[in-house]
Amino acid sequence: MTVNFQYVNIDTSETLSALTEEKLKKLANKFEFLISAQVYFKHDEKDRETGKICNIELSLPGPRLFATSNKKNYEMAMTETIKDLERQLKKRKEVFSTH
Repeated sequence: MTVNFQYVNIDTSETLSALTEEKLKKLANKFEFLISAQVYFKHDEKDRETGKICNIELSLPGPRLFATSNKKNYEMAMTETIKDLERQLKKRKEVFSTH
């Protein structure tokens, strides 16, 4: 699975990229049909409390899956987004297995 990163209004972080890629690889091992992932890390200036946004879009057979979260740091946002995607992937796998 290929993973593309985009950092919007923030500096690039190698450690954040490595951590995200590691978690996405675990997801790819569990769900073999994943093709690629687009990961966006953004900073929202208006939101003082949280404002650290992680968007992930997964490419796979059928419609793409998308999840986003807004937390007080990027690691928490990334973890929450991947949990959301995993829930969506479990539902998609159930649909695939019934046919």
